[in-house]
Amino acid sequence: MKIKLIMLTVAMSCAFAGNVMAMTKAEYKTQEAQISADYKASREKCEVMKGNAKDICKAEAKGTEKVAKAELTAQYQPGAKNTEKVALAKADAAYDTAKEKCDDLAGNAKDVCVKDAKAAYVKAKEDAKVAKVTADSSKEKTTAVNDAKKTASTETREADYKAAKERCDSLAGVAKDTCQNDAKAKYDMK
Repeated sequence: MKIKLIMLTVAMSCAFAGNVMAMTKAEYKTQEAQISADYKASREKCEVMKGNAKDICKAEAKGTEKVAKAELTAQYQPGAKNTEKVALAKADAAYDTAKEKCDDLAGNAKDVCVKDAKAAYVKAKEDAKVAKVTADSSKEKTTAVNDAKKTASTETREADYKAAKERCDSLAGVAKDTCQNDAKAKYDMK
């Protein structure tokens, strides 16, 4: 039983080792061409659509392409900087698609949708920055990580507050005032 477990572990290690190994420039170029071809095919599918559905489709296709290119670069040249670029590409793609989806709404519902999308985007960007700083191996890492986390917390809290405040705009009078005061208290805004 123990021998079988060891053999299975070795086999799994070999299987996953191929994913960690650096790719050649030719492999990189081939995969880059495939990403471009996939993007063109996705864009063509969007052309038959109409209105905002077409815009959403295009945003999703472009986002998928950006993320795939960032992931490919991170595979080709591993490192904290390229890992951050993958996270930022994912955040950008999600944000662009979410904004397009908000276009189906109107009035305050649209405003809230956009603010929620922005809050999610800010959080994703700040998380990517913190992850990059955390991956750093310098002597000042602890201070840098703490500073990055503090900045990320502040930025995220402010974006969440703006979204909560926007939700209050659909109310009037005392209800609106209460809603805004609750949002200030929840997100520690003065």
